[in-house]
Amino acid sequence: MDTDSAVGVADSVADQTVSTVVSGTDVDTGSAVAVRDRVVSYLVTAEAVSTSVPDTMGLEVDTAPAVAPPVQARKRAAPRTVGTRVQGQPAFVLHSYPYKETSLIVELLTRDFGRVALIAKGAKRPHSQLRGVLQTFQPLSAGWTGKNELRTLTDADWVGGLLPLERNALLCGFYLNELLVKLLARDDAHPALFDHYVATLNQLAHQEPPPIVLRKFETALLKETGVAADLTRCTATRTKVQAAVQYVVEPDRGPRPVQHDDTAPRVTGKTLLDMEREDYRDPATQAQSKQLMRFLLAHHLNGAPLNTRQILIDLMQL
Repeated sequence: MDTDSAVGVADSVADQTVSTVVSGTDVDTGSAVAVRDRVVSYLVTAEAVSTSVPDTMGLEVDTAPAVAPPVQARKRAAPRTVGTRVQGQPAFVLHSYPYKETSLIVELLTRDFGRVALIAKGAKRPHSQLRGVLQTFQPLSAGWTGKNELRTLTDADWVGGLLPLERNALLCGFYLNELLVKLLARDDAHPALFDHYVATLNQLAHQEPPPIVLRKFETALLKETGVAADLTRCTATRTKVQAAVQYVVEPDRGPRPVQHDDTAPRVTGKTLLDMEREDYRDPATQAQSKQLMRFLLAHHLNGAPLNTRQILIDLMQL
């Protein structure tokens, strides 16, 4: 994303969040400018995006049902692989940063090859065909060549079919990308997770409630990467969790009944069962699942901070 575009996103997000959260109060202009600059810096630099659940995601957006049906899945041609060359691979840009004077290093999420890192040669040149194509949250058909971990992008074409993300949904999208960059190993294919990512972007674009959309994606991400414990089975009794019982979830094992000295988030069995069914209608389930997923993600990220969450916190403090 170029600087002008990043400034526009920062202004939009900051304006909406400030007006929603501190309506009727005086806002320190210097603090607002400082946070705006942080958003710009985040969008245009190579620092990795982060992962715990944003505290304010979805609290200031319209939680009405989707205004349009999801985009129907389309038949696609199988990707072609010739030696070390890949062609026609469905992909999304997760992150990019400058490489030398005229090129970019681009992290792509691909359907059949997972997360891959590519050199986009000449992509920063004013007349490069790649300059306007390598944008986040836009479906691409990509090709590359090479045997090393860092390969060379040979082509990228915009496919279309998704609405653009705006305002809060845009920050949610960057949060998804940060999770994928930090939790997915390179060259580890997860076709089901790719499809879930597409569906999640579509839901955010249609203004579905971000907290629910994010919880579903976080759960799917941990399951697909093989680190999610079974939330429906108590590790102490080896039986199904009971709706009325309180549990803590050990990240590498699963739920067990609460003990008096536990510091981990406490959740009811009902919340765990609701999460497995992707049923987030109960406000208690929404609140407890947010705390639980923040705890689990922090564990699997080894406590690494999340830039996207920190930006939301900064905006809330204006």
